[in-house]
Amino acid sequence: MIDWALIYPPHSWLTLSLAALMGLLLGSFLNVVIARLPRQLQQQWRHECQLLLQLPTTEDQQLTIVKPRSQCPHCQHSIAWYDNIPLLSWLYLRGRCRHCQARISYRYPLVECCYGIIFAALAWHHGASLALVVYGIAAALLLCLIFIDLQHYLLPDPLTLPLLWLGLLWALLGGPLDITSAVIGAMAGYLSLWSVYWLFKLLTGKEGMGYGDFKLLAAIGAFCGWQALPVVVVSSAVLGIIYALLARLSGHLQRGQAIPFGPFLAVAGVLSFYYAQTWLQLYWQWLGL
Repeated sequence: MIDWALIYPPHSWLTLSLAALMGLLLGSFLNVVIARLPRQLQQQWRHECQLLLQLPTTEDQQLTIVKPRSQCPHCQHSIAWYDNIPLLSWLYLRGRCRHCQARISYRYPLVECCYGIIFAALAWHHGASLALVVYGIAAALLLCLIFIDLQHYLLPDPLTLPLLWLGLLWALLGGPLDITSAVIGAMAGYLSLWSVYWLFKLLTGKEGMGYGDFKLLAAIGAFCGWQALPVVVVSSAVLGIIYALLARLSGHLQRGQAIPFGPFLAVAGVLSFYYAQTWLQLYWQWLGL
């Protein structure tokens, strides 16, 4: 049996290079998920509403993550494989469609580069191991959630729930967090934002956040444990306030306009996973305790 951990150990330049290449390829797939999953869910919800209201159902082309083939959103021309090479094709075509010359969003190379860097960093730290697989999947789900929430103000269950179960399973399989802390973290993460949601709604009559935020914080709690949740919540709130202030000053955010909270939760969750204990120690030292 091949021991991949010996062939691709941590802190190896070979491991880093191959992981970066694999991350770019996987990032291309993540772009498909980001582009198609919201449309697929909207198509499904529309069909369910038509059935519930006994309206004629529209015969839309069934959209999935893998079908139909990738095509330009402007001219609907199918994209050839040589125009779909991660990062290189976008650079070669100068960010435009080969057929209609319409601009291709910067999101595509950005997602590919981000995941390439993230997966390479994880491989450098963990090598070829089960931890690399678990954290690689978690990072992919978080990256999809960030970009979907930024565009659609939506944190889909097909992404948040697998992330939650992955965190619990990793604790059960012997991850750095014990299963008790993971379960309590998931419960406390969900209930904390759920309580804030209902308190805000009772006081103002408005909804301050969506249920997807509750599930995302539950997933983060499953990975980080209940001990890190105060750091996650405070950090995400600070990041959100900083973003809102900068956006207001630059004119990109109007008074009363909603902002997606998922990206700030995701970033705060990742930072807390690695640095929560250090931050808590600094906080207690600052208080003189």
